[in-house]
Amino acid sequence: MADLSQEEWASRLKDDNNSFILDVRTEEEIEEGYIPGSKNIDIYKGQEFIEELEKLDKSKNYYVYCRSGNRSGQACAIMNSIGFENTYNLQGGFMNWEGDIEE
Repeated sequence: MADLSQEEWASRLKDDNNSFILDVRTEEEIEEGYIPGSKNIDIYKGQEFIEELEKLDKSKNYYVYCRSGNRSGQACAIMNSIGFENTYNLQGGFMNWEGDIEE
């Protein structure tokens, strides 16, 4: 796991052809906005969160975010513990997001 600044996260993501953006926030938080192209799996779902992670391709590079960067850091640690090698936590989270990512 790597904690990346907003700029580092956006820059790496933009140049990564093997990226997967994971939003670990609640449905209510997503209503406030989200990063285009992201998939949501709510970390508060506990075992269901882990079951959903297990369905993902572990060879991808995962760019993980939440509201503040705390839950996404926890999600990265969980992901690493079950075999994901490349996880990147967005420091400061979505509430500080100013990035623009082209699809």
